[in-house]
Amino acid sequence: MHGWIIIDKPLGPGSTQVVSAVKRALREGGYGKHKVGHGGTLDPLASGVLPVAIGEATKLAGRMLDASKRYDFTIRFGTQTDTLDLEGKVIAESAVRPTLAAVEAVLARFTGPIEQVPPAYSALKIDGERAYDLARKGEEVVLATRKVTVFSLQILPGTGRGTSEAGEGGSPRNATAVDVASPLPPPTAPAVPLPVSGKELEEITLSAFVSKGTYIRSLARDIALALGTVGHVTMLRRTKAGPFTLQSAISLDKLAELGKGHALEETLLPLGAGLDDIPALSLDPDQAGRLRKGLRLIGFAADDGLGFATLDDVPVALVETEGGETRVVRGFNLE
Repeated sequence: MHGWIIIDKPLGPGSTQVVSAVKRALREGGYGKHKVGHGGTLDPLASGVLPVAIGEATKLAGRMLDASKRYDFTIRFGTQTDTLDLEGKVIAESAVRPTLAAVEAVLARFTGPIEQVPPAYSALKIDGERAYDLARKGEEVVLATRKVTVFSLQILPGTGRGTSEAGEGGSPRNATAVDVASPLPPPTAPAVPLPVSGKELEEITLSAFVSKGTYIRSLARDIALALGTVGHVTMLRRTKAGPFTLQSAISLDKLAELGKGHALEETLLPLGAGLDDIPALSLDPDQAGRLRKGLRLIGFAADDGLGFATLDDVPVALVETEGGETRVVRGFNLE
């Protein structure tokens, strides 16, 4: 059992609880003891693709953390919470509601390389303590701005839930945000006039394809602020992590069923499934033997960069080639 099981994580459990569920399924299925780890944390209030690495695949879990990911998320306008999601308490309110046209106009400002301040309630460490632990103690949390990349950001069709026509009995167009606990300032992107005609939205659902380190809750906060209001995330679903999508994901109930039925092989993806974005390199027995000893290959026919080296379809190592030399990045103990 060396490979990946992709879980469609439901709302409620955290990522470590999902790992425990996979361990339990392995144990109940009589598969013996294996190392198990996940490839990217999902909060209890988030759902979707959670890659779980088993056996030698755990050596690639760190690489999965660095992978780009895709999320669907809903922003509810008018209130901001301290956690930037449904879990927290309201810290700011605004009567302003944006129109669909205004949302469409502002999204380009959040596409490409951007800077964002992570949420106070995050797992980042400050002087050795988790930011969310400090925030829960009521201490001030100051996190540095980080650079991330939003490769694409779009409105999901038919997801804008509105109120009335702007200026016709709905929220006033010129309403200002009411500070309850000093929300963060709006992004530094230059201000642009936003369309105000049309139905005002209570919420909108977006799809974002983002680089590692991007906080969707911060993205939602900043989009709302750029629209002249405040907001928080009410739905967050990861639809893609690295090469893995919902298409290959199973529920926790299905996981338990397969474990009890001694049939986890049916859903186990091979170790190399986590490396679909890099070229496969075929080795002969002598080359495989050298790499397994940690030795370099000189003059190996491979382009510079990472490669997935195999011997007769058996994974040998994740390697890197540079200047005619190929070295081991991660070796796999498989025969």
